[in-house]
Amino acid sequence: MGILDSIAGQVLGNQPGQNNLLNAVMGMLASPQAGGIQGLVQQFAGKGLGNVVNSWVGTGANLPVTADQIQSVLGTGTLAKLASQAGIAPEQVSQQLSQLLPHVVDKLTPDGKIPQGDILSKGAELLKGLMK
Repeated sequence: MGILDSIAGQVLGNQPGQNNLLNAVMGMLASPQAGGIQGLVQQFAGKGLGNVVNSWVGTGANLPVTADQIQSVLGTGTLAKLASQAGIAPEQVSQQLSQLLPHVVDKLTPDGKIPQGDILSKGAELLKGLMK
């Protein structure tokens, strides 16, 4: 079991496609088209959820996000793509992301700062904190 599998298991339990969903999310965040974590922050802020996503980036407690809010921010196209990559039903992906995304963004933004550069190479090291 790899580090990403372990993280997904800790956050999502034994839900189908958990490790694949984490891999898909990491791929999305590494994609230049998505704009990385900064792009995700902008998407949430554009939907009036800047305070939520900024809590994940910041050093305090993470505010929760609902499946409906995930659907609103990411849209059906992105969710369908992530569901396909994870091998889970599209109607399940937003619920699982509502649990996973706050933890991933939190661990990828230590010290309350959005990292610059290759998020995938930094991601494995930064996500180790979830295993402690």
